[in-house]
Amino acid sequence: MTDFFSTPGRFYRGNLHTHSTLSDGALEPAEVCRRYRDEGYDFLSLTEHFLGRFGFPIADTSAYRTPGFTTIPGAELHSGAQANGELWHILAVGLPEDFAPAATQEFSAADDQETGPELAARAAGAGAYVSIAHPQWSGLTLDDARSLAAAHSVEAYNHGCAMGADRPDGFHVLEMLLAEGRRLDLIATDDAHFTEPDHFGGWVMVKAAENDPDALMEALKAGTFYSSQGPELHNIVLEDDEIVVESSAVVSMIVQAAGNTAKAVHGLSMTRARMPLHPFAASPWIRVTVIDAAGRRAWSNPIWMG
Repeated sequence: MTDFFSTPGRFYRGNLHTHSTLSDGALEPAEVCRRYRDEGYDFLSLTEHFLGRFGFPIADTSAYRTPGFTTIPGAELHSGAQANGELWHILAVGLPEDFAPAATQEFSAADDQETGPELAARAAGAGAYVSIAHPQWSGLTLDDARSLAAAHSVEAYNHGCAMGADRPDGFHVLEMLLAEGRRLDLIATDDAHFTEPDHFGGWVMVKAAENDPDALMEALKAGTFYSSQGPELHNIVLEDDEIVVESSAVVSMIVQAAGNTAKAVHGLSMTRARMPLHPFAASPWIRVTVIDAAGRRAWSNPIWMG
């Protein structure tokens, strides 16, 4: 039997993609942190646009930590052009304050800039948790995504991109990379600017020993978390030839695998379901989605079989 939520500790709710007036957000950093804290979040990463026009900010939010609420430094990094000519957007949580900026002043790519993959590799080398930001919104190609070899995860749901552009998705890019053997996790975020209803719509639930930046970073890199818009994943267990999923009350539990393979169980106020594993025998990985009666989802990270 394999129990995927057996790591010691408890789950902490956090947003990994947020902006304030230090870049192009509408609210001061203190107010952003207050709103997330009062909304019931346990932690937040303020990830300003790391551009010269904003002074290359890596926000010091330590003053806004309170008992029960902490912050992790980070930034949204930019440098070089994707295949479509647009500037790279790379999410980096846990950046050190002395991280050297790329030569990117504005929201535009130039030939003399460090490439996106080079910048991502530097961030990961400095200890950051790196994610491929909003692939659908960015118009990312599969070759673009492949080139970010340093990434830990794909931003599979971005609430700001959902509300402002109806382009929230990163699941296709994630699954194309999984098919090539890349061991990537997935995150849901807000990308909140507080200029539209782009906040409190997607988050990660990280299981860590304590609500401390170092412990949370360790758990993120270990993949001991899931992502959600509302439902809770309580447990995923592989028992011999079955998968057992336990959650808050939902109407659908779905297991996806490579290609078009997926199986679902539907019902009312379900909190536990089991499915045979043999339909997924040819897939090197599976992942789980649960959907509640309001249509909100929670997603597991990919589970590598064998």
